[in-house]
Amino acid sequence: MAKLFSLASWNVEHFKGEPQRVDRVVAFLKEQNPDVLGLYEVEGKVVFSQMVENFPGYQFHITEGPQTQEILVGVRNGLTAFFTQRVEFKSGNPSLRPGALLTLHFGNDNYSLLFLHTKSSGTPVGLGLRDDMFDRAFKLKKTLDKVAGGKGKANFMFMGDLNTMGMTYPFDKSIDADIELRKLENEASKVKMRRLGKNSKTWWNGPKSSYPKSDLDQVVASE
Repeated sequence: MAKLFSLASWNVEHFKGEPQRVDRVVAFLKEQNPDVLGLYEVEGKVVFSQMVENFPGYQFHITEGPQTQEILVGVRNGLTAFFTQRVEFKSGNPSLRPGALLTLHFGNDNYSLLFLHTKSSGTPVGLGLRDDMFDRAFKLKKTLDKVAGGKGKANFMFMGDLNTMGMTYPFDKSIDADIELRKLENEASKVKMRRLGKNSKTWWNGPKSSYPKSDLDQVVASE
């Protein structure tokens, strides 16, 4: 099957309007030249205006709410696309980020892309919130399948900084990140989706951080 579109998904981490950093981000994205781009942890209106200025060939959408970090989605001009903000992915917590759902239309087919930034926490509450958000994504897949004509029919993927870090708990009851990922993969298979492989772990917290590298960024797509 020929490639229909290209996609870039990137948590830039506390992405504000600092000019030099914006220039680096813009340069990298232009090098990738994606048809669709999703940026996470966008803070402030300045970044939105700077991206619009630097990418005149794109239409941009951004989530809104009481949360301090937003998801910015850009779509190349000429693509037929529909954007919706999905507040159910806050899982009842107003401080969390909503989902950003972009649907592309090619011929008679729709391709739904859900950009997510789930709860970052190794506590039981954090794991529970992520689990709930993933469950909502799989329920959305089932809904899209019905619209598309049956199980496994919908073209759907969700991606982003999914923060699959497991859970820390005393008395040898901790849950490793690998276990959380295995559960994610198992639930995905039930709705005919799978977690895509990567060349390497895609998270780097800087040379001075005490946190180890972690496999936090994921893409889960229809089979």
